[in-house]
Parts: sequence; C-alpha cells; structure tokens
Amino acid sequence: MILDLNDILSCENKEIYQEACLEMSAFESAMGSFPVTKHKPFTLHIINVGNKALQIQCSVEVSVSIPCDRCLEEVPYEFHLEIQEELELDGNGGVKAEDMEAESCMMGTKLDTDRLVRKEMLVHWPAKVLCKDDCRGICKKCGANLNNQACGCDQTVPDPRMAAIQDIFNKYKEV
Repeated sequence: MILDLNDILSCENKEIYQEACLEMSAFESAMGSFPVTKHKPFTLHIINVGNKALQIQCSVEVSVSIPCDRCLEEVPYEFHLEIQEELELDGNGGVKAEDMEAESCMMGTKLDTDRLVRKEMLVHWPAKVLCKDDCRGICKKCGANLNNQACGCDQTVPDPRMAAIQDIFNKYKEV
C-alpha cells in the first residue's frame, strides 16, 4: 500500500494515525518465494519531529508458509513485528538522500508499507524452520518422508575411518 505523506512532511510536529493493509501475496527474496497466508490490517503512527526526522511506528502480524528444513512440508510461520523506523528529513519537506537507499520504504513523499514490512521480515527471518521438533526428514536414498512412512532403505552409515579398508574389499570383490 502506498501512502502519500506530503501533508505530514510539510507540517512541523504533526502526527497522524493511518490504517494500512499489506498488498503483497508472497514474500520474495534471494531464498525464494514464500506465500503470505494471513495478514491483518495495522495502524501506522507517523510523527514529523521538528522537521528533522520522520518517525514511523506500527505492529504487524503476518503469516508466511515456509518449507520445513528437514522434510520440506509447508509450515505456517507467524511474524509479530514491532516496527520503529526513523528517517532524517532534509528540511525541504523530503527525506535525506542517504535514507533513500535501494531498500528504503520511501519514494519521494510516498511511503510503501509493503517494503517497510518486507524489510523487517527479512531481518526477523528464522534461521531454521521445522514442522515439529522431532521431524525425521526425508530418506537420502529414496526421498520418502520419514515422518509419514518408514522406507526399506539401508540406513547404516559406515565408519569413515574404515573407508580405506572398505575400498580394498570393494576392489577385490568377486562378482
């Protein structure tokens, strides 16, 4: 959602409360595309602090579907974000150039709420997502989900210290 902040940028010490809603249907990043399954409307609290800074505050709840790191089943992950952004103003009713970087949520006098939330989600992205704590993952040989069924594959892992001896046995094995 794009909000025009021209009114608040032109008035010193003005503050507003603005209702907003996410328009993104998926979270896009270098890791892939993750569908947004739930989101609630949220209220932005925006303050022009003495024509020196623009403070943006809000609480956002978003649910994204992320694959389990072990078995690849989709897991709904809830983000509860407390966003507090402060942008320096240039004194001419605009945001300073260094705050207008590539990932900035401001474009001139317009605030892109989706970019604001996306940037915060990226910071709070989980390192590991599991469908359950004791997820067994998938079989390395046949690809079966071990949470649903046991496969008949040989799961023994040979001792790596015995690899040289195993090579000798394989070399002279009778066919």
